[in-house]
Amino acid sequence: MPVESALTSYSENVPLSTFANPVIAEDFADPFILRQGLLYYAYSTAFGGEELPTRRSYDLLNWTNLGDTMGPLPVWAERGFTWAPDIMAVEDGFMLYYTARHRASEQQVIGAAFSTSPEGPFLDTSETPFISQHELGGVIDAHAFIDRDGQRYLYWKNDGNSCGLRTFIWVQRLSDDGRQLVGERVALIGNDQHWEGNLIEAPFVHARDGQYFLFYSAAHYGDETYGVGYAVGSSPMGPFQKVQDGPLLSTFGEVAGPGGQGILSDEAGNTWMYYHAWTKGQVGYEAGGARSLRCEPLWWNQGHPVLESSAFLPLPAPPSENEMPALSLA
Repeated sequence: MPVESALTSYSENVPLSTFANPVIAEDFADPFILRQGLLYYAYSTAFGGEELPTRRSYDLLNWTNLGDTMGPLPVWAERGFTWAPDIMAVEDGFMLYYTARHRASEQQVIGAAFSTSPEGPFLDTSETPFISQHELGGVIDAHAFIDRDGQRYLYWKNDGNSCGLRTFIWVQRLSDDGRQLVGERVALIGNDQHWEGNLIEAPFVHARDGQYFLFYSAAHYGDETYGVGYAVGSSPMGPFQKVQDGPLLSTFGEVAGPGGQGILSDEAGNTWMYYHAWTKGQVGYEAGGARSLRCEPLWWNQGHPVLESSAFLPLPAPPSENEMPALSLA
């Protein structure tokens, strides 16, 4: 779809407020955006001494820095290695699933923390990790998904590439309160396409028209080969089938190595894919680069996702001060 058509179709639903990517220019890797009414909360991998960097916005464009919303790490976790946050609302608050360094094994594992507010502090008082899979290299990149029937699921990746093993995306059911895993875990997809290199990671599930779209990142996060692929299934537990031999989103223009993606519907009903990416010419931290936060509108064509990548696209205008909503668990 040409950019002019994109602007026309979006302007039917969204006030003509435009933005330019990136929406957060500093390092904001492995982002997760939580929508609460008219509020948006963005969380990222540890950076600058913060375990859980957090921002708040009314328009996905102007962000207030809330600082570090992670409480003290549990006794088993080492500071400075907290990655890939994902947050799910539960009846009494919010569950945070995060990656952390396990002191005893020196592997990355997954922890679970709780807060009564999306602004934290998120507390994890456990004595052991939530998921480990030490025999498969550890685990990273948890993603919580709630189906239309209310059933909850947790997806993650075994970190096999850290020790010469294959990587797979896994899933297991969650209890209603998000504090326990239920039933058997299932391996869904692995790195089996040439472009994916030696790993797949960063699962994110989006349901549409009775189908489940499992988006994932693959290849090396630190260079321009990184990209986003997807697979389709008829159940959250799979099986999932990759639809195309190649990424849905890859390096283009000034955007290098996009990944760590998520899907978000805004207040106006528009759907966006958000992700982190380097900027061309500054790829990698050694080159002075930053994995900044970006958004692209997501459409559907004959049941398949389509991304329109452009520099300027409309976003919902922020509410006035007297329209700012109270926090809600809805």
